[in-house]
Amino acid sequence: MDEHESPELTEDEKRLFANLMPEDLSEILDTGVNRRHFLKLMTLAGGGILAAQSAVAEQLLTRPLTPAPAIEPASVSLDNAVNVSFKVNGTVRKLTVDSRMTLLDALRERLDLTGSKKGCDHGQCGACTVMVNGHRVLSCLTLTASCEGKAVQTIEGLAKNDTLHPMQDAFLKHDGFQCGFCTPGQICSAVAMLDEAKKGQASYVTQNVRQTTGPARLSNEEIRERMSGNICRCGAYPNIVAAIQEVYSGKPVEQVFRSV
Repeated sequence: MDEHESPELTEDEKRLFANLMPEDLSEILDTGVNRRHFLKLMTLAGGGILAAQSAVAEQLLTRPLTPAPAIEPASVSLDNAVNVSFKVNGTVRKLTVDSRMTLLDALRERLDLTGSKKGCDHGQCGACTVMVNGHRVLSCLTLTASCEGKAVQTIEGLAKNDTLHPMQDAFLKHDGFQCGFCTPGQICSAVAMLDEAKKGQASYVTQNVRQTTGPARLSNEEIRERMSGNICRCGAYPNIVAAIQEVYSGKPVEQVFRSV
């Protein structure tokens, strides 16, 4: 007998069901005892109705149930399906997605890249920040379909084999994270921000936006402004700024915390 196959009912068991659950007898004889029948029998047992036939009832209640017939999973139908081909961390990925699916959901749900976090899902916290063609974007506000032919880099793609990216090392050194939820977005944003500054892109605190011919000089104030789209609920901002400043300057920065 197959381990999932329920044994046939004895004559005493058939009589028991005929007396107590006549409306279910045909189904029981055809498919066996399922969970619904078992629960009804338990209810009768709790009410003391099975006392006269306790031996037969005990035999039934300790018997394995007949498994419910397997239901074939319904095929997923996309009303607005689009085919998208793009590089993710250097590997070409091809997906068929709903045209409204965000890049964040595609990364997490379809590609199992869960480093990028879904925080506010409204583009306000920065936890979902990734880089598309080298530019930082909020993946919760970016459609997957818009990434056709582009290169996406997530936190999983920053390290090279067993060697961490310098920004990851700096965050570890300066304790730039506490709960860690915002950290992937913070690091991706910081990496892209340094590239923006290197290209001379202005920020809100740039003194003269007309004189941006060379790389921007990043003071701590500049770093804070350029990273203001990434929120840290733990308040590790001084440590984050110190980590970024060290990578930017290439020189050791004094740690802003002291371990006891």
